[in-house]
Amino acid sequence: MTCFIAAPPSKSASHRAAIAAALAPGTSVLENLLNSADIARTLTCLSTLGSALDWNGGNLRLTGLQQAPVERHQPLDLNVGESGTTCRLITPIAALQPGSCRVHGEGRMHERPIGELASALEMLGAEIEWLGTPGYPPLLLSSAGLKGGTTTISLEESSQYLSGLLLAAPRAAGEVLINVAGRTAVSWPYAALTLQTMDDFGVQVGVEQRRGSSWEQTDWSGLSDIRPGQVRFRVPPQEYTAREYVIEGDWSNASYFLAAGLLLPGGVTVGGLRADSVQGDRAIVDYLTRMGAAPAWENQGLHTAPCTLHNAVLDMGRCPDLVPTMAVLASLVPGRTVITNVAHLRLKESDRLEGLASEIAKTGCTITASSDGLSIEAAQIQPGQSISFSTYGDHRMAMSLSLYELAGIEVQLDDPGCVNKSFPGFWTAWEAVREISRSAGLA
Repeated sequence: MTCFIAAPPSKSASHRAAIAAALAPGTSVLENLLNSADIARTLTCLSTLGSALDWNGGNLRLTGLQQAPVERHQPLDLNVGESGTTCRLITPIAALQPGSCRVHGEGRMHERPIGELASALEMLGAEIEWLGTPGYPPLLLSSAGLKGGTTTISLEESSQYLSGLLLAAPRAAGEVLINVAGRTAVSWPYAALTLQTMDDFGVQVGVEQRRGSSWEQTDWSGLSDIRPGQVRFRVPPQEYTAREYVIEGDWSNASYFLAAGLLLPGGVTVGGLRADSVQGDRAIVDYLTRMGAAPAWENQGLHTAPCTLHNAVLDMGRCPDLVPTMAVLASLVPGRTVITNVAHLRLKESDRLEGLASEIAKTGCTITASSDGLSIEAAQIQPGQSISFSTYGDHRMAMSLSLYELAGIEVQLDDPGCVNKSFPGFWTAWEAVREISRSAGLA
């Protein structure tokens, strides 16, 4: 019996579509927008900045931010909660509005860097005052609106810095030229998703690649990554176009079920995913294939089924949100699997590298966290044991550790509710997996 799961709406696409709609004059209708804690933070911030929101069933009517300056005497309060995406995408949008805003958060948010983005915004006319540790929220942002010009951003910590600048750039007073600096650039597919969303809402971004001593126009959809110093972005002033827009399924949250299909009799089919999606986490298909799986598209969606898996060496720098899924799966596969190029996972809701090493070790596996990755050697897991796992308040930790149920472990999570950050319906969907697991004697 095959388990069917409908993929939830994409969190990454939901953030970007809501912001693009808020920057468009008029009213947009967003269908299938994810209703989660992180998206709620973005919507609340947009409302504070002046966008009107009206839910109608599963659809959101969103009216764009006012074009004329609104006089105010106190800084606006922008509480991004624990959503790093909200913080990094909303801060440049707030800089478009004349006046000041206090940007702050909760949990580990005040330990998550934003200094690179702040420096880039200052080059465009914003002023930043650090209210705590320099380079980290909370901060006071003051602006008369972004003036345009040339700015530089490093993407070594997060591609969200670039995404925030790109989303705001069309509403600057003059053309914005964004140079990419640093040694490396992580998570390019998320920036590609930003460019796709902007294109869907009628905004064109010029992408240029260095050819010798000159720059040549290129198509962003043909880029597989960004080489600092070799790619730049040119955004002239222009208007977003309000529209009706359907949010696609989320590849990140589908990954837990696609991995579960390799451990569950009959497998799992996940519906609602786009085969041509630019979401970086579509790479789950490639990672599973490299470990011996054979994901296949069927009428209802993407199907995975039990097979003989093997270890692999995986560079996951472009898709860090998949690391918890792949790390838990690797701990169930004979041999030594190595995950590399994910140092930025130490800056997430938790230090995911140390967290994964600590929790996976509870199963008896040998696992080591390096400065930028994990080395995992599977052990023979004894079915029937009960293990208490810490989630560190991290939604992706909670969902990935649940895979151990399919190895016969009674999984006890200290904070199962943390999945509400990105996938409020996870436990309802996971119950369908559990039912088949119980009938097969795996749990």
